[in-house]
Amino acid sequence: MNREEIKQILPHREPMLLIDEAERCEDGTAIGRYTVRGDEFFLQGHFPGMPVVPGVIQCEMMAQTCCVLVGDLVKGKKTFYTGLDKVRFKNQVKPGDTIEFHCSMTGNRGQFYFAKGKGYVNGKLTVSAELSFALI
Repeated sequence: MNREEIKQILPHREPMLLIDEAERCEDGTAIGRYTVRGDEFFLQGHFPGMPVVPGVIQCEMMAQTCCVLVGDLVKGKKTFYTGLDKVRFKNQVKPGDTIEFHCSMTGNRGQFYFAKGKGYVNGKLTVSAELSFALI
């Protein structure tokens, strides 16, 4: 799905819509992609002369990819982080890079959902995490 289709699921809008495209796979996973242009708000000052995508932004990109997994359940609701665990950053994400997230749900209890994901640039792991969110 493209950005307009993603907007039908997620409540996020520019500049906080942080995935360009996403797909739900037959194996129950989701793949989300974002190409870093270099003019994003989160690169202004992070870091002058050496722009690097902040880790917290990578986690938000991953969370948005996870929300694609629960598609219709998200419509008309807001998604709120309730936890991030086992977050690890392995490599930098820079302008010109396309980061690709692979996410899967690990469970749910009522309105709370649990997932895990990994982000890659050119096949190299950049970030991994377990996360939870609530649908309100």
